[in-house]
Amino acid sequence: MHDTLPLLEKTNFPPIRRARLTTLQVNLGYRCNQQCLHCHVNAGPKRKEMMALETINTLLDYLKVSGAGYLDLTGGAPELNPYFRYFVTQARALGVVVIDRCNLTILEEPGQEDLAQFLVQNQVEITASLPCYMEDNVDQQRGKGVFNASIRGLQQLNALGYGVEGTPLKLNLVYNPIGPILPPPQETLEADYKQHLGEKYGIKFSQLFTLANMPIQRFGSTLVSKGEFNNYMMLLRDAHQDSNLENVMCRSLISVDWQGYVYDCDFNQMLALPMVVDVKSRIHISDLLNVDVENNPVVVRDHCYGCTAGQGSSCGGALTD
Repeated sequence: MHDTLPLLEKTNFPPIRRARLTTLQVNLGYRCNQQCLHCHVNAGPKRKEMMALETINTLLDYLKVSGAGYLDLTGGAPELNPYFRYFVTQARALGVVVIDRCNLTILEEPGQEDLAQFLVQNQVEITASLPCYMEDNVDQQRGKGVFNASIRGLQQLNALGYGVEGTPLKLNLVYNPIGPILPPPQETLEADYKQHLGEKYGIKFSQLFTLANMPIQRFGSTLVSKGEFNNYMMLLRDAHQDSNLENVMCRSLISVDWQGYVYDCDFNQMLALPMVVDVKSRIHISDLLNVDVENNPVVVRDHCYGCTAGQGSSCGGALTD
């Protein structure tokens, strides 16, 4: 994809330094029961990459010494890693809040029939992708039948207390645009989601996170094939807001790939742009057991404008109202 090479070259994106670490985000592998058009990981049913138990145990050691209070599990479908439940229970025993980036349809996969109950028992926060509240839009982006399966998953989670006021079980939804546009204001769209899903399906949820599509991997390839890549990059650059720099996720998050190597964010991971510590790159999580990365410079490129455009975008949704 020669059109995307500028992402890997020098950039005029403002320099950023890391703040105190709060979140360890771990990609447990690229296998997924879905194959979405916007996926920046290129995940799918045929992917073989999976994190090994040895690496998971090293990550648990890191959680003990790092001070990170959140473990954010992603993939692929993180639940397909055979050590997913072990990782969750061990992290919870350390008092760490665990977030499961759940695609909802995984709840209906063979062997996952008791997954929802497991998540409840361990009080795992769920952040679930639902890129629209309309069936046609979701199925266009994620595959035929995905919307209805997602609705059934949400109803199952609601029945167990997820997203219901008065319970500690958080259920957040994630929206991303179908095409090369910025997401609408998060607060307004959340109200629309709650009204539509509540009235039509009886569904409740905690918060909606709006994310901009990153011009990398599968979505980037689609932009290139349609001749829209440069226009989308211009849109992101023109919408950049300096005020978002203070809260971008790379300042307080470390991203770890399925082999245990460390990146400033999930998007850098997908672009093979490793974290640099003391001029050393290709850092493994085992190398950081006794290292404080606060104030370390973040590796930035042009795709970073995807996190600072408009209201901003991060794993926790918009950065500004």
